[in-house]
Amino acid sequence: MRIFHVSEENEITVFHPRLPDRPDLDPKKGLVWAINDTCLPNFLTPRNCPRVCYHIGATTTEQDKRAFIASTQCSHVIVIESKWFETMKNTKLYLYEFDRNGFTLQDQNAGYYISETTQFPIAKFEVENLFEELFKRNVELRIVHNLWDIHDEIQKTTFNWSMCRMRFAQPRK
Repeated sequence: MRIFHVSEENEITVFHPRLPDRPDLDPKKGLVWAINDTCLPNFLTPRNCPRVCYHIGATTTEQDKRAFIASTQCSHVIVIESKWFETMKNTKLYLYEFDRNGFTLQDQNAGYYISETTQFPIAKFEVENLFEELFKRNVELRIVHNLWDIHDEIQKTTFNWSMCRMRFAQPRK
């Protein structure tokens, strides 16, 4: 398994631990964050783009697959708001790959890995067309006006899911 850090910054050569702002983590313990290759599509969007992400897991039912995935060729879905379409079309990302040594699993469902020590990337990849990259990875991309309905629905399913940057989402209706 490979792990990555995704950024809109092109010239990162060293990753120093940063203090987290999540209330469920120790605010005094700096971390370097990485994502596994299974969940990497969740981050192939502009940084602050709110999104609902879900993919088939070991316990995902056939009923949920039929109800929430349009194509049998896809196992992963990313849902973004329509107001982010142009930004996504014009965003370039950089994938910094890390050696897994020195990282520990922080969240299996979300694919998060963390390190408390400074890390150096072993490779860097440029992604110029985010749509193409998602399609290449057999990810179904949905574009909706408002994320809150799917946000609420997907949490009641058997998918592995992740909600990202929801504070930037359109208000609930």
